[in-house]
Amino acid sequence: MKDNGTPLESYLDPHFITRSNWLRAAVLGANDGILSTTSIAIGVAAASDSKEPIILATLAGLVAGALSMAAGEYVSVSSQTDVEKADIEREQKELEEMPEMELEMLTQIYQERGLKRETAQLVAKELTEKDALAAHVRDELGINDISQAKPIQAALASGASFTIGALLPLAVALFLPLKNLEYYLYGFGIFFLISLGAMAAKAGGSSILKATARITFWGTIAMGITALVGYLFDVTVG
Repeated sequence: MKDNGTPLESYLDPHFITRSNWLRAAVLGANDGILSTTSIAIGVAAASDSKEPIILATLAGLVAGALSMAAGEYVSVSSQTDVEKADIEREQKELEEMPEMELEMLTQIYQERGLKRETAQLVAKELTEKDALAAHVRDELGINDISQAKPIQAALASGASFTIGALLPLAVALFLPLKNLEYYLYGFGIFFLISLGAMAAKAGGSSILKATARITFWGTIAMGITALVGYLFDVTVG
């Protein structure tokens, strides 16, 4: 609290790490939405004489991918939540059965972080008196509000961002001509991926050049291989 009564937090910029949970899921979903649906569209376009199969395949990829991403993210993060709950329950039991040993463990943790023995003991004792479980969950298990798993948040972010990402190549397939459509899809796909990489890097405070280079390289490989498969099969759809 500042002298004028304003909370100190209002003067501080939020750290990028506070966005890590939803940003990871959103970037993963959008990247997969762009990449997978563009790759599907390119593969079908390379072997198609009409637009209908391309649009249907892309739309099917959008729906299936969004549901799969949301469900997969929920299951994955829920598994992490189950592990966290099990560890917290175990910690609670240990605090009840051997409080002295747990206090010593907390003291040693603070010593390893640079506090003198006497200071570490004092800090450990005061935090234990206030909320022993919270202190051990945070400092022994490393679980806090930022890192704690949030399954529903991750599932919604991943599914929604996949849908948004997949709508972009679908729009390209809908509105651009069939002739050379696979090249249009590839070009716009790379553009979408670069834009996503730049936005994600800016939101996360990382290098924009590094993020866009990485996403362009892997996007090119994925879409190129998919187009190659379409040409190799040389099956006319339409």
